[in-house]
Amino acid sequence: MRIAILSKPGNEEAALKAAELAEYLQVRGHTLALDAETAASAGLPGGLPRESVGEGADLAVVLGGDGTLLLGARVFSPHGVPIFGVNMGRLGFLTDTGPDHMFEVLDQVLAGEHTVEERLMLSAEVIRADGSIEGPLEAFNDIVVNKGALAQVIRIETRVDGYFVSSYLADGIILSTPTGSTAYGLAVGGPIIVPTTDVFLVAPICPHMLTNRPLVIPASSMVDVRIVEARGDVYLTIDGQEGFPLFPGDRIRAGRAPHKARLAKVASQDFFSILHTKMGWGRA
Repeated sequence: MRIAILSKPGNEEAALKAAELAEYLQVRGHTLALDAETAASAGLPGGLPRESVGEGADLAVVLGGDGTLLLGARVFSPHGVPIFGVNMGRLGFLTDTGPDHMFEVLDQVLAGEHTVEERLMLSAEVIRADGSIEGPLEAFNDIVVNKGALAQVIRIETRVDGYFVSSYLADGIILSTPTGSTAYGLAVGGPIIVPTTDVFLVAPICPHMLTNRPLVIPASSMVDVRIVEARGDVYLTIDGQEGFPLFPGDRIRAGRAPHKARLAKVASQDFFSILHTKMGWGRA
């Protein structure tokens, strides 16, 4: 098998585990593909551009926390590569196992004793006021419009499938996948959505009207967000990891990405058990 390895950037423990994993897989006859940063940090030769490390891979092993898995989803989902996540962070909400049991569980995956869970991703483009377009931009968790530290509230006009929804006066707005509903979407009062559900979440951040509530829409919908007025800095962020400034008149068009994130799962906890153990949810 051709196996891609992606480790948490700048993390010594993840780099050491990547080197150990590479040796483990090579001894068993597997071909490896590492992105340049992972290869360099693990002291391994070679290394590919991150956008191409998933080409031709049968499996991707991502070493890090949930943030690294978000990165891995954007890297590997365009190639349809199943992702096996190893938690080396704090929460480990998305990853399937920890480093102590990595090889034991990985052997099950390599033997085909696993399932592949497919999850929606978002795709967006920014249409600037001058007509230029940036994108596509893809997210596994969320695409967020947010004001800068010193900015006042933003006026945002939102449409779904061309129909006017609301003119928000708020700190920003979140467009979230079901996976991202337990992240920033949950923090602003949005619902917890089972991650395999075929919907998206539209949630204003600190809206100045009590009637502006989070909205769940079909994943087949297209969301259009326009920056009507902004006094100060406004930013667009992708999974909290990539971003750039927005300006009045800019529009964000977002909808279902053409591919899904594919997570390799063994007989591990179900989603509700993860809510109980990782987030303390549902306790009396």
